[in-house]
Amino acid sequence: MRHKSRIQIPMQDRHINRKRYFDELAHSSRKYFLPYLESFFKIDASTRILEIGCGDGGNLLPFAERQCSVMGIDLSEKRIQQAREFFEESGCQARFSSLNVFDMTVGDELYDVILIHDVIEHIGDKAQMLRHVRRFLAPGGVVFIGFPAWQMPFGGHQQICHSKAASHWPFLHLLPCWLYRRVLKICGESDSCINELLDIKSCATTIEMFEDLAVRTGYAICHRKFWFINPHYEVKFHLRPRVLFPVLAHIPYVRNFFTTSCFYILQTVD
Repeated sequence: MRHKSRIQIPMQDRHINRKRYFDELAHSSRKYFLPYLESFFKIDASTRILEIGCGDGGNLLPFAERQCSVMGIDLSEKRIQQAREFFEESGCQARFSSLNVFDMTVGDELYDVILIHDVIEHIGDKAQMLRHVRRFLAPGGVVFIGFPAWQMPFGGHQQICHSKAASHWPFLHLLPCWLYRRVLKICGESDSCINELLDIKSCATTIEMFEDLAVRTGYAICHRKFWFINPHYEVKFHLRPRVLFPVLAHIPYVRNFFTTSCFYILQTVD
C-alpha cells in the first residue's frame, strides 16, 4: 500500500510544495554532495560556501549545519525569501541574496567552494559564466558542478509539466522543436511552461560540451562522476543511486543517454 501511495503523488507536486522540495534537496546534499566534495576539500567552520542558483536553499543546509559560512544567490526573489524562512525554521545561519551571478563584482568575498547544481543547463552563455565564476574562487578552492546529461530520459526537465503524459514521457525533449512544441500544446501545457522547456532545449548541455568548455575557460577537471541513477532519485522515487557502468562512462556521446546526473570537481589553472 505504501508503494501505491508514492506512485499517486504527481511528479510536479514537489515543485509546488517547496518545503518538501527543500527537505529533499537537503537530504541529497547531506548524503551525497557534501561527502563527494569532502573527498577533495576539507569542509569545516572556516569554509566559505557560495551556491549559484540556490533556489530555496536546500543544498546549502548541510553545509550550514557544519557551521560553514554560507551564501546563496538566485534570480528569484520569491525563492530567496523562502530560503530565508526555511533556514530560520532550521535554526541554521546563512545569507541569501536575489542576485544575477553576472552582477557580482570583483572585490566581493572569495569562496572556498562554489556550488552550481542543476543550473548550468539553463545558462545560454556557459563559457561567460564559467569565466566569471572563477574570479570569486579563493586560491586552492574548488567548483562543484552537477547537471543532467542532455540526452538522458528527462534531460529536458519535462517533469515540470502539469500533464501526467508529458511529465512522464522519457526522451520527449529530443523531438525537433516544432514537434516538441506541438506535443506539449496537445498535452495542455501553458505557453509559459512550453517556452521554459524550449529555452532549456536551447541550452542543452552534453558531457562532451561541458568538458570542452571547462578546459577552454581555464579549469582543470579534478574528478568526475557519472550517475546511472541520480542520487536525488533516492528521496524522490526510492531508487538506490548507482554509478554509471565504467564501460558506458568511457563511450563519448552514448554515455549521455544513460547519465542522469554528472558530478564535477573543478579547479582553476594558473
